[in-house]
Amino acid sequence: MQEVMEQIGKVAATDANVLLLGENGTGKYVLAGYVHELSERKGQPFVHIDLGSLSENLFESELFGYRKGAFTGADRDYAGKIENAQNGTVFLDEMGNLPLHLQTKLLSLIQNRKLSRIGESKERLLDVRFIFATNEDLRKAVAENRFRKDLYYRINTVELQIPGLRERQEDISSLADYFLEKYRQKYHKPGLVLNEILISELKNYSWPGNIRELDHCIERSVILSSEKQLKLLMPQDEEPEKTVVNLNLEEMEEFLIKKALKKHRGNISLAAADLGLSRAALYRRMEKFEL
Repeated sequence: MQEVMEQIGKVAATDANVLLLGENGTGKYVLAGYVHELSERKGQPFVHIDLGSLSENLFESELFGYRKGAFTGADRDYAGKIENAQNGTVFLDEMGNLPLHLQTKLLSLIQNRKLSRIGESKERLLDVRFIFATNEDLRKAVAENRFRKDLYYRINTVELQIPGLRERQEDISSLADYFLEKYRQKYHKPGLVLNEILISELKNYSWPGNIRELDHCIERSVILSSEKQLKLLMPQDEEPEKTVVNLNLEEMEEFLIKKALKKHRGNISLAAADLGLSRAALYRRMEKFEL
């Protein structure tokens, strides 16, 4: 994370497009806001647009706006979300969910920095900075023709990979303390504390939901604890761990590889280290078992 923050410090002062990559809950929204606050556009609008929550029917009207009378129900002129970010920053989240035909419209907007409201012929000049985010593997999506190659190269002038919480265990304690203080105040329970045993318990969990899951865990624990003693209510695994009774070596090997990958939520480096293998050796075995 220190490396990520150093890179953010360098790119924030520019108007370069930034692509934030990472799993859900890793803090991409917070980091996008941090880029904005460090930039010369601080004090201007920061507009977050969740592309995953927009239906195709609403995409153009919500992003580009419309002229009164442009369609049934358009009873007034409406400036879209992007136009409302003029002189500020637009954060386009969940880029991987955008259908191909809408990717074309977005590419034109990013390239030309111009937009036309629905029902208008005149173009409006935009002065905005774009930040993008996704939890999708966009390179794979490009290879599978699900994402435009030209759009991918346009949005990732600077690409930042945000590590999952399981890869930054040293942050768990400080994050937990931050959330505890937040919810102690909110729920009026100032006597609750996190001791070393509870911190150890937090660090022994893999946090598939990342920082957001930790946040919810601490809030839930504060709500359901007494005013004097924090009872940590940890998340439960999605399914019980399976056991192996067959001692066939190949089946055992496949089982252990699957278990390591599940434990480390697909992180190849951590899974390989846990298994005592190199990354290349683990990749060969994954290919062998078609994992």
